[in-house]
Amino acid sequence: MKKISLIGILAVALIFGGLAGLNAVNASSEKTLDEQIRGNVNQMVNNQINDALGQINEEPLLSPGLIKKDPALNNAQQMVLEGRQIFRFDTFGDEAFWGDTLQLHKAIAGEKFGGVGPGVNPKTALAVGLKVDVDALPRSLIRDLEKGKVNLDDPATTLALLKLNAVVGVKGTFDKNGTITTMGITCALCHSTVDNSLAFGIGHRLDGWANRDLNVGAIVSLSPNLKPVADLLGTDEATVRTVLNSWGPGKFDAELFLDGKAFNPQQVTDGVVTGTNVSGATLLPNAYGLAGFNQHTWTGAWGSVPYWNAFVANLEMHGKGTFFDPRLDDATKFPIAAANKFGHVLTDPDEDMITSKLPALQFYQLALPSPKPKAGVDFDEAAAKRGDEIFGGKAQCNNCHTEPLWTEPGWNLHKPSEIGIDSFEADRAPDGVYKTMNLGGIFVRERGLFMKPENKGRFYHDGRFATLLDVVDHYNNFFKLNLSDQEKNDLVEYLKSLSSP
Repeated sequence: MKKISLIGILAVALIFGGLAGLNAVNASSEKTLDEQIRGNVNQMVNNQINDALGQINEEPLLSPGLIKKDPALNNAQQMVLEGRQIFRFDTFGDEAFWGDTLQLHKAIAGEKFGGVGPGVNPKTALAVGLKVDVDALPRSLIRDLEKGKVNLDDPATTLALLKLNAVVGVKGTFDKNGTITTMGITCALCHSTVDNSLAFGIGHRLDGWANRDLNVGAIVSLSPNLKPVADLLGTDEATVRTVLNSWGPGKFDAELFLDGKAFNPQQVTDGVVTGTNVSGATLLPNAYGLAGFNQHTWTGAWGSVPYWNAFVANLEMHGKGTFFDPRLDDATKFPIAAANKFGHVLTDPDEDMITSKLPALQFYQLALPSPKPKAGVDFDEAAAKRGDEIFGGKAQCNNCHTEPLWTEPGWNLHKPSEIGIDSFEADRAPDGVYKTMNLGGIFVRERGLFMKPENKGRFYHDGRFATLLDVVDHYNNFFKLNLSDQEKNDLVEYLKSLSSP
């Protein structure tokens, strides 16, 4: 048994990977998530370990008995399961903002069902990027959807889906009469999508995959009461709606409520102005492949996963918790945050609905591996092998994108001048720098998997580069690499072959 304890760290790492794998595209819709975990996780992890190390003693390394005996393994399993529940379903009490203040649930319901306006039918919901979890649907409803017997033009169907808790990242609250009374959002709204296994926008959850179709601005602009947002920004509701509708699909402006800067006056790449008054919104980041490195946002010095979870849960989702960051007291850099004391959010511990959940939430996010590309499907294997040599040789990409994290261990930040772009977004962050992005799973965006064709690609924080080849061209020009066309294409194929732990 001493040998088992010596590989405890490996076992914990593999249990993370096995549990996260339950969210794979081919997950069975006929099993509940608990059944999948009980039936598959021990087998998957044991196979991984035993194939690599051989059977140790006579007891399977992750048998139920061993997990109970080893407090670290037991804690790891419980933390992952708890974190997944939080990631998918916990609103942190943000109904007070999205429902009670903005009254967004009334716009969803429509006048016919006690709300305002025409309501939001499923076609509209899917059009703005909301996703439906097929595993939350009863079989009878699935059959009706397959046969085209469900009215997707009726807001009543949207309300029915909310009652089933089937709309990914959105939780409705209903009274005893079935009337929606408020609503909230969860982490999964922006950082999960579905595999479209039943229909486009309806499928099994893919946790950690950024929802590139989600038009956050268009959804929020449906609110019948944007006055609180307008008052915060010191403007009017019409202007707020203009800003929100400028974001587009797959984007969100996390700094808007800190500095009030809605547009980049001059987007510059390689010394050339490529756009003016460009929306300040940035692409929603993936929440997978985050283990092993520090900064986790587009711009630097905000912090890693636990910082960003606390920041978003308190200041963006508007949950009920505690948050401290005195850097937001800088009235020059963050005028709105400083005026509203966003860096000093205090809640009675007995009423705090966020802080106690941060450990398990982080645990789950770090357990989510990036998707693994398939040779011959997602990338050309022969070209990728040639691209590997270029990546570490002539192009020197691994000077910053260090294998296997694909970003630098430690302080993975760079000045705008080091990467050849304008400083607008970097200047909105505490230290004025950009993060070296981790590249694992980048093939998903290049191929446009599980997203609308028009939303594929879009690289860098603001999506200024349409394709990976555009990114390579940029660095080829900026660093004067003198890559041939074949070398550039081979490098793209190598980038598409990458995945992260």
